[in-house]
Amino acid sequence: MPAAAFDVVMPETQTSCVVFASPHSGRDYPWSFMRKTVLNEHAIRSSEDAFVDQLFECAPEYGAAFIKAGAPRAFVDLNRARDELDPALIEGVRRIGHNPRVASGLGVIPRVVANGRAIYRGKMSLHEAEERIAEYWVPYHDKLQTLLDASHDRHGQTVLIDCHSMPHEAMDGVIRAGMRRPDIVLGDRFGAAASGDVVDRIESAFSSAGFIVTRNAPFAGAYITQAYGKPATGQHAVQVEIDRSLYMNEKLIRPNGDFEAVQVALRKVIQEVAKIGHGRVKLAAE
Repeated sequence: MPAAAFDVVMPETQTSCVVFASPHSGRDYPWSFMRKTVLNEHAIRSSEDAFVDQLFECAPEYGAAFIKAGAPRAFVDLNRARDELDPALIEGVRRIGHNPRVASGLGVIPRVVANGRAIYRGKMSLHEAEERIAEYWVPYHDKLQTLLDASHDRHGQTVLIDCHSMPHEAMDGVIRAGMRRPDIVLGDRFGAAASGDVVDRIESAFSSAGFIVTRNAPFAGAYITQAYGKPATGQHAVQVEIDRSLYMNEKLIRPNGDFEAVQVALRKVIQEVAKIGHGRVKLAAE
């Protein structure tokens, strides 16, 4: 089993109401898990948001909390509801309605990685699935909500920046003629997960740092933004998807020659976004 469900880095002084999170960058692949998969050590990482935690790890320097997953996405997907169980993978689970994510093999215990490649030869027991959820999914989400509650209590508002990466090819079907290819996709579930003021400020921070930004297409936000985005109560959630090709060799899963430059540019973004909690930006109630 992976060693830890999460790791939290807190600032010396929490001056920001922003909480940064990286739920898909976990890369602890223990032998007990690897011996159960038909994939090799490279292929199993294909759905991982590799190095995203390193890109955003400076957040505590600007007064914001930062939480990152320990367990990899192929082991348990923290951006799914705990009841998104896949009957094609887990014994004893009945199909209830139609869930496109589960049907495609991307439930809370994934059946496949990128490009639909199967992780396992057969099924797993419901007990094993529930054990993973209890030991990794629940602690991560409990801690995340604790961080958001503490931030809200301290500042009267809180903003979750849910950090992800997307394959370069993800935008192929979205680009229209004459449109510049976006580097960043911000997902706020079309306004349901965060106020327009918050998303405008985040988009401005990315644009000022030289990134091309779009919203909600093709990624509007999944479980985390849906569950934690409650702008009417002053709790905002915005998903950030960054094009992997900007900073890594997607085939080799290694940082490329631009990694440090992207990291420097993102530092400016993080610094600006963290200011939302400094009382310099008034967040709308809804």
